[in-house]
Order: sequence, then structure tokens, then C-alpha cells
Amino acid sequence: MTVSDSSSPTSPQEAIAAALRRERARSGLSLTEVARRAGIAKSTLSQLESGAGNPSIETLWALCTALDIPFSRLLDPPRPAVQVIRAGEGAQLASSQSEYRTTLLAASPPTARRDIYRITAEPGHPRDSDPHSRGVVEHIVLGAGVAKAGPADAPVELRPGDYICYPGDMPHVFEALVPGTWALLVSEYS
Repeated sequence: MTVSDSSSPTSPQEAIAAALRRERARSGLSLTEVARRAGIAKSTLSQLESGAGNPSIETLWALCTALDIPFSRLLDPPRPAVQVIRAGEGAQLASSQSEYRTTLLAASPPTARRDIYRITAEPGHPRDSDPHSRGVVEHIVLGAGVAKAGPADAPVELRPGDYICYPGDMPHVFEALVPGTWALLVSEYS
């Protein structure tokens, strides 16, 4: 995980640790059961809950699926009424599979179920995503570069300003085709 957020007094690892403990307690699941459902070692989950470790996006998504929570719930601290996140700011998480980074821009309020991310990617390896929770729909608007995105078995080439919507509860992919590719991603939960 690559982390960059100098404005926050709590590190992303500490925020993730607190959120994992809170959500596991809310779910009533044991450490062993959450680790089993996420397909990770119990010791890995224990480390993450203690604020140690360096989780990848893939590990955190697996935990969110196991806990049936939106990804943003692991990173979203309380926010003021007006919020500005400048380009290049905010806590970033990196993929362990490819040159792909995500920054949570806005988490879903209690009355809605959507999260907004800025993603950046570089050519080399596609970011293959396992299915998220049932009913998740992803929306992407490409800001710069060229990318292939969408269902893993039928990705679509996108250029700046292009929009795609696809089921996030099926295998899907995001692959940068040129350097400097970035997009806005909205995950909608039903």
C-alpha cells in the first residue's frame, strides 16, 4: 500500500485497523471467520487490526466483501461540510498486481450507497478485480489517457471524456494503455 496524506493526524493504517475492528465487531464474526471468508491468513488480519502490515487493494477488497461493507468504510474519516481534495492529495492505496492507485474522494452518506474515487494507472499490467458484493455497479469517466475497462471478458477501450457502466459484482478490469491515465470511478451499492 502506498500512502500519502500529510493532512490527516491518523495514518491510513490506523484508520483501517480501527475500521476493521469496528466492522468485525458489528458483524459478530470471529477473526478466524472473517479471514476465512476473505481468503487471507488469520495472522494477516490480526496484523491489520493492530495497525501493522501493508495491505494491498486486493486484500482490503476481499475483507470488505467478507464483511459486506463498502470499501470506503475502511478509510473514510469524519469530514467537514465543505471538502476540497486537490489533485495528488489524499490517502492513496496501490494495487499489488499493477501500476494502479486509488484515492477515495467521497464516501457514501448513510442515505446513499455510492463511493467516488480518483484512479491513476500506468501501462504494463491490467488491474484485474474479483467480483465485489452482490449488486455493485461501477461507473467510470476517463479523465486522461487511454484505457480498457469493464467486464473482464469484454473490456471497452475508453478515451478522455468517455463513460462506461458495468456490473462490479462480476470479474472486471482496468488497464491503462498510455502513461498518465486517470479516471473517476463511482462504485454504487444496492
